Amino acid sequence: MKFLKITSIILALAVFSGCASLPKPEEMKTDIVGYELPELPEAGKAIVYVVRPSSVGSLIRFNVFVDDEEASSEMGFTRGSEYIYFNLMPGSHRILSKAENWAEATVTDNEGDIIFIQQDAAMGLLMARNSIFQLPDYQGKYQVKHLELGTIIKADK
Repeated sequence: MKFLKITSIILALAVFSGCASLPKPEEMKTDIVGYELPELPEAGKAIVYVVRPSSVGSLIRFNVFVDDEEASSEMGFTRGSEYIYFNLMPGSHRILSKAENWAEATVTDNEGDIIFIQQDAAMGLLMARNSIFQLPDYQGKYQVKHLELGTIIKADK
């Protein structure tokens, strides 16, 4: 029993360790001057970047879906300190993130838009839980600049 408790504590520390604070908005804006995003929207579409800046729950995948929870709608996944991107046709879309729970944000995009969504991790019952929300452009661009590319399954929806 004691071994199980110690193992649980070590695992929890490994999974939920690490959290950095963000610089001030002015510092982020200065840092991204001249920075070009890795991908821009394809012709006639918008592009969505999903960022997961925290290393909290790094071992847990947060799968990203568009419009529904079907396997065919999965765009990719992130682990801690990663981002993914994908193109969307203009219109209203549900961006869903799956961890222990489902999190959702609705975006309305136009041709040429660049949208940034952030995934946040929190301790769950069995693994990490998540929430998602839209970011201002400067903060999203800052995050992409400082994160690693996650796993992209489909770059186009």
